Amino acid sequence: MAKTSARSKSSSRSKKSSKSTKKSVKRSAKKSTSRSSKSTERPGPLAALFPDLESELATTRRMLDRVPSGRNDWRPHAKSRTLGELATHLAQLPGFGLMMATRNEFDGLAPRPPQPALTTNAERVRAFEELSAQLRAVLHKMTWDQANAPWKLRLGDKVVMNVPRTQVIRTVFVTHSAHHRAQLGVYLRMLETPVPWSYGRSADEEPPAAP
Repeated sequence: MAKTSARSKSSSRSKKSSKSTKKSVKRSAKKSTSRSSKSTERPGPLAALFPDLESELATTRRMLDRVPSGRNDWRPHAKSRTLGELATHLAQLPGFGLMMATRNEFDGLAPRPPQPALTTNAERVRAFEELSAQLRAVLHKMTWDQANAPWKLRLGDKVVMNVPRTQVIRTVFVTHSAHHRAQLGVYLRMLETPVPWSYGRSADEEPPAAP
């Protein structure tokens, strides 16, 4: 009887040890899966660094849409750009972002291909939408290695800027666009044209109610 009891206790301890080992293996597997899941869930550069891209593009699109036709040569001051020049520059800025996203450097002194002439508001809006779509597609595919890669602005042999790619896209495209949108808003106001809402209401428009 004593031997049977000892064997029973030994068997019981063995079963408990086996269950404990299985639980430990399961816990380790869960932790490993959790760590793997967290690493694969890391957001890409577009989501992490440019969560405002769509709202910025939409705001610029609204502003460009308000530019009155037939006033391309109007300017508020002799030192200011004309309305046509300012609106065209703003419409082409997504192309700056596209260039910085797809090239590693830019030489400000190198010959540039001629830009298409945008003389009507419809042409400017269409060019802006096409360039924005191309930029959006490139940024969706951008990896962190590409985002953090150095980007250089040259003036011939002189390097005047050497910063991470996404930093220059933020500065020279997103912030640059907001700067010129503000200028365009002043032009619209002086031309008695309703100014669209941007980061909040304007004197002419309320932003739509949140869904």
